[in-house]
Amino acid sequence: MIIYNVTCNMDASLESEWIPWIREHIAKVLGTGLFMDARLTRVLVEDKDGSSTFSIQYKAIDKDALQKYYDDYAPALRKEGLAKFGERVLSFRTELELIDEYHVRRD
Repeated sequence: MIIYNVTCNMDASLESEWIPWIREHIAKVLGTGLFMDARLTRVLVEDKDGSSTFSIQYKAIDKDALQKYYDDYAPALRKEGLAKFGERVLSFRTELELIDEYHVRRD
């Protein structure tokens, strides 16, 4: 399984505008049918400059699905974010390969 991770950093004052927007954005990405699910998380590291960092992790069906996303959908979806936030939100992307997954069972 491939995890497509997008890490976003912004001034904390943008959170109230960005979080509702990213939720809609995630729905659009999932609407492509190329991902199984997604998680929106806050990075729990206090930045000295008062910024906030978030991570969105999308589980791709496979490497071919992720490539199709890059080719057919990513340019337009990234353009939407740039149009709305410009350089006020800085993002970087990472591809991760899931090796093992472990779950603790609690009864």
